Amino acid sequence: MKRFVLLAVIALLVLGVMQNPLFVVKEGEQALVTQFGKPVGGILGPGLHVRIPFVQTVHRFEKRILKWDGDPEQITTKDKRYIFLDTTARWRIADPLLFFKTVATEPGAQSRLDDILDSVVRDAVSGHLLVELVRGSDYQPPGGTAEVIQIEGVTVATEQLIGREEILATLLEKARARTPEYGIELIDLQIKRINYIEQVRQRVYERMISERKKVAAQFRAEGEGEKADILGQMEKELKAITSEAYRKSVEVRGKADAEAAGIYAAAYGSDREFYAFLRTLESYRKAVGKNGKLVLSTDSDFYRYLQKMK
Repeated sequence: MKRFVLLAVIALLVLGVMQNPLFVVKEGEQALVTQFGKPVGGILGPGLHVRIPFVQTVHRFEKRILKWDGDPEQITTKDKRYIFLDTTARWRIADPLLFFKTVATEPGAQSRLDDILDSVVRDAVSGHLLVELVRGSDYQPPGGTAEVIQIEGVTVATEQLIGREEILATLLEKARARTPEYGIELIDLQIKRINYIEQVRQRVYERMISERKKVAAQFRAEGEGEKADILGQMEKELKAITSEAYRKSVEVRGKADAEAAGIYAAAYGSDREFYAFLRTLESYRKAVGKNGKLVLSTDSDFYRYLQKMK
């Protein structure tokens, strides 16, 4: 009998050694030791620790910040816009003992966060306008003038609207109030993506294309107007230049004609007969072409100088 007890003790010692009573908690981890399912001792930090084999169990938890990603879900905004919303959050285990008692594991915590965050996000989105979810708090209307928008027939001034940052701050505050009871600290909550549902998205794209075409047509019309103004101004300047050039040419021609007339008058005054002779020769040249013939009577005054040449 004593031999059997001794063998049993030895076997237990061997198994205990095989189970390794020593364990290491890594940096970035925190551990909780339970004895027959009940927590014993405090929260263990990084380092080497001892446990009782077969009796005590070590539960390890992350000490670092963890990530939560919600499933994109369809939500209706206050102004009846159907959107897909994708959110994400950062959290950590603040109280491992309470965490173990309430949710036990990280998948259990993720499931509980799904319920909490999906609920507060849905309530917030359904209570705000789409424009508030996508605009920043520092948004200013173009030109610094106040804008108004129509929401279900009601005119709302943009200065009465809040921005996405304020909505997220309210979301985070509401969600944080519900996580400490599970030993969880919620650090941050953000919207990753907002998009229309497929049926609405196509209509939005068509409207965007129509608006861009309208803007392009307006730009083209303005360009044509600018073109007409430029061409008109150019035509006006061209006419002014042409008119000024014609005026100067007439002025120069008038001066030349006046000088020529003066010369002719001086020549005519000094020797009238010679002047008459030159004018008659010029008349002969103009009257008779290259192959033309001129028939004159002998008593014609036009023939006077030709008779004198005989």
